[in-house]
Amino acid sequence: MNKNLKTKVLLCLIFLLPVIWSGCNKQDDGEDTAPITVYEKVGGTWNMLSLKMIDETAKTAGIKPEEMVITDQFNFGSFALTLNLDENNRPTTFLVSGNAPDLLPIEGYWNLDKAFPAADGTPIVISLYTDAEKTVTANQLRITSMPGATPQMELRLTHSSEGVAYVTYLYTLVSAN
Repeated sequence: MNKNLKTKVLLCLIFLLPVIWSGCNKQDDGEDTAPITVYEKVGGTWNMLSLKMIDETAKTAGIKPEEMVITDQFNFGSFALTLNLDENNRPTTFLVSGNAPDLLPIEGYWNLDKAFPAADGTPIVISLYTDAEKTVTANQLRITSMPGATPQMELRLTHSSEGVAYVTYLYTLVSAN
């Protein structure tokens, strides 16, 4: 090998070795972080922003009006929902406060049907229970809009008789935390 070629190979190695060597180092950027659950997103106190009543019978029959905003009626503007979590961000109790009519139980226990949003977009269900064992369901609320960058969420409460929905309440709530 001639001297000129040896010099070029040596210079290439000098410049390439630090690049190759730096690719072997693993950067430690801290511990792995657990993903944020829906429990963490919905836990806390939520105040009423608006409440819409949807007449499912009128909607099906094509009768107007089928929807009505009732936030300013019957003291619904004072409604607040608190979803308490334990130290592990797991659901415990809930409390409804304000002077609004009792569409939901005043207090009890709650849970979600899943801890993470579904890939197919189906709403997550908040089940409200009257007992600590969570065997007696009082109501179910569907989360139709999840809190995120905007600290708001929408919940649907649908009443039905013999499997036929007749009224839905669409709660738009804003975080008080």
